[in-house]
This record gives sequence, C-alpha cells and structure tokens, in this order.
Amino acid sequence: MRMTLACAHTPRVFLAAILLGSLTFAAHADDALPSRLSVPSADGRTTLTGYVFMPAGKSAERTPAVVMLHGRAGAYSAAAAGQYDAATLSQRHLMWGRTWAAHGYLALLVDGFGPRGYPAGFPRFSYDRRPPELNEVTVRPLDAYGALGYLRTRADVIADRIGLMGWSNGGSATLATMAVDAPAMSGRTPAQGFRAALVFYAGCGLHGRYQNGLKPYAPVREFHGTGDEEVSWKTCAAQVENGRAQGGDIGITVYRGATHSFDDPGRRRQSEPANVSAKQDATARSLAFFAEQLRAAR
Repeated sequence: MRMTLACAHTPRVFLAAILLGSLTFAAHADDALPSRLSVPSADGRTTLTGYVFMPAGKSAERTPAVVMLHGRAGAYSAAAAGQYDAATLSQRHLMWGRTWAAHGYLALLVDGFGPRGYPAGFPRFSYDRRPPELNEVTVRPLDAYGALGYLRTRADVIADRIGLMGWSNGGSATLATMAVDAPAMSGRTPAQGFRAALVFYAGCGLHGRYQNGLKPYAPVREFHGTGDEEVSWKTCAAQVENGRAQGGDIGITVYRGATHSFDDPGRRRQSEPANVSAKQDATARSLAFFAEQLRAAR
C-alpha cells in the first residue's frame, strides 16, 4: 500500500464486516472505568499515570496489548474542571480503550502531560510555546518505551505482541518512537520495540528531523483527513512516500473532507458526514491491522 485516498462513502465490504463485528463486541463491552496505576518513563525520572482497560472475557491466557498516547489536549475531557482521573478521560480515549478491550487486548492509556504539570494539555496553534520536557521527538517516545517495559513485566501480556497508537501530538510521538534512528531507540534493537503502530492525524514536521522520510523498524499505518484544520496531511504523505522509498513498511490512508479528530465520538465531530465515514473505515482498518500484526501465530 503506498497511499490510499479514501472517499467519504461506503467502506470496502471486508472492512465493513470487521466494523460490524466491532460494533457487536462494543455493545457487550464492559463500560466500567479503567484502573489507574503508575508507570515509570524510560527518561529515568518521570512517573507517568496510566489507565488500564482489561480485555473482555479475561482468562488465564496471556493477551496482546496496546499502548495509547494522547494528543496535545491531554488525556482528559475539556470538561474535566480540574478533576483528572479515570472518570474524566476524554470520550475518544474511553471509546478506543474499550474497543481494544472488547477485542481481547489489554489497552494502556499513558498520561504524559499530567505528571509534568500540564494535565489540561494545550490549545490549538500553541506548538511553539510548549515546554521542551514534552517534546514529541526526544521525550514522549521515552514514555512509550516506559509503558512498553511495564507491560512486558505483566504475566497477562504477550511480551512480543504489543502495539502503539497515538493521536495528533501523540501520533507525532508514535512516529518518532517507531523510527529506526530515533533518539529513543539508542541501545535498543527492533525486537525490543513495538510490534506495530497506528497513527491518527499526526503533525509530521517532527522538528525537521525526518524531512527526508521516516523509516520505521516495524509496520506503521497512518490515517489523515484532507479537511484537517490543524496539521497537513500532505506533509505526512510525502514523509510516508520517502520512508517507503527507503524500504520502510509504512502507509497512509487519507480521507476526503475529514477533519482533525475525525474519530472523536462526540456530536460536534460526528455531525460531519466525512468524519462519520472516516471513523468507521479507520476503525475497521485499525482492528484488521493489529489483528494481523499482534495476533499472528506465536
């Protein structure tokens, strides 16, 4: 797959079938809030906050896992009003955590902003004013690897079947995490990293580090909309093309008319038909991709 430009119409039949299955699972998913715990960042000094969504029908058998990285607005709802806990996580994070859990994954949402003093995140177009301790190229990937290291200590997780997922600034961090030459990969081999990654509407500038393309050490799939009002899908598409030219297993699906945060289940985003279609298609593709990458024969 080089680049898929998806129309805001009916998804392919096989993707629609997967989505139907996901909706059936979700209808029976446990709506209980995730448990909260502490996770050490690989930066060696920060204790992160994590929220664990346990897989449905949990048994003694080990399961694959997904680490989730929030965007620039943080892990919590804009209506949190100073209460930052599992009860005020954003709708999107709850939806995805429960979706992965419903499909048999253990999902871990990592709050990397709150422990550093910025639980409410940042407004749009504040990129140049954000503190360096939240840098998505040099710092947040260390949070991802901290979460990976924690999950590998759990007896209920398959240590070599852990995926990574990020949105917006967290998507940017996911890209930097997966790059073969990322600063955070120093001293690590691909076998010590994530099995695969999903990236939703990332800012692909990455402080100019990957202008000539980003080659990941494991498969990566990106999703973006042409109506994105915050970041450029064209920058990401060019980066993907150059990364593929270097032999990287990376691809991007671009949705006509879809905006930033097109998968947010809230009324505001889902009132746009292009977002509804993009959310459905990207969900189905994500489920299929991680099923292939994380549930392969052990």
